[in-house]
Amino acid sequence: MRTFNLLAILAAVILLQACKCTGGPQLMPNVSGKAGEVVVVINKGDWESEAGAALRTVLAADEEFLPQKEPMFNLINIPENAFTSIFQTHRNLILVRIIPEQEEPKIVYQENVWAAPQIVITMSAKDGHSIASIIQKEHDRLSGAILMAERNRNIQNAKRYEDRSLRETVVDEFGGSPYFPKGYNLRKRTENFIWISYETTYTNQGIFIYSFPYRDSTDLSKESLVYMRNEILGRNVPGPVDKSYMTTNLLVEPGMRWVRYNKRDFIEMKGLWEVQNDFMGGPFVSHFFLDKDNGKIIAVEAFVYAPRYDKRNYLRQVESLIYSFEFF
Repeated sequence: MRTFNLLAILAAVILLQACKCTGGPQLMPNVSGKAGEVVVVINKGDWESEAGAALRTVLAADEEFLPQKEPMFNLINIPENAFTSIFQTHRNLILVRIIPEQEEPKIVYQENVWAAPQIVITMSAKDGHSIASIIQKEHDRLSGAILMAERNRNIQNAKRYEDRSLRETVVDEFGGSPYFPKGYNLRKRTENFIWISYETTYTNQGIFIYSFPYRDSTDLSKESLVYMRNEILGRNVPGPVDKSYMTTNLLVEPGMRWVRYNKRDFIEMKGLWEVQNDFMGGPFVSHFFLDKDNGKIIAVEAFVYAPRYDKRNYLRQVESLIYSFEFF
């Protein structure tokens, strides 16, 4: 019996060493911290001067298309000598290194350094001015990398805890679907329109999937898409009182851009929704896919109603789901 135990222990040690030597998968702790947080490891003097100011300008700027002011990210400053294992597992890390002898500034993007799923961004330069310059130069990539990491975590969780029946319902109607985690429910289904939502006492995170005919490129203009959105939601999303319905708040003009994601091109529209003849409202994000083969536009839309709370993280959660949209 003792011989058997000894052999088992030796085999386990050899297997562990083999995994390390061959670069096999290592078991990593789960990330810590809250959604939307970024830990910035930088000494106090640099945090309070050019380098820190540049980071705050890029990453703590107001998030667009929210009804109240909220920063893009909540930044937490940790001096380098306090960067212990407690902080190393944080989901989003920025490490700022001042190296006087370094001639060219660098930014390195890494995943899963101390935990998973984690993003670690290391900046190094000879002084704070050089750090600030590279932050300004790479501001879109910098903020985009952290947003992508946050989004991918949400998508991974949706796939891990998926309610497959909801995806199958949407695929049956439109040929494609987002992934929906458990807790979301089918709220409404009519011809060319599906409404799925996750609701609590004080919050509503909803997704609409709908389609309408495509004639020519003018149907992809902002004016045309807003018109069709209002027309379809006006028919399908009633408000709480008689003759009330969801529509687009045009006091804040929606933003629109073309996006390429996961080898697909689509239009992304962001703005605020409101209920006509009532006082409800909140943010929305719409993705419009052109289905030329079937002569139609498919819209996948996320919205949030959370009058008691900040809305940034609620919107990012449900926005991530529409980014998971795939044609099956």
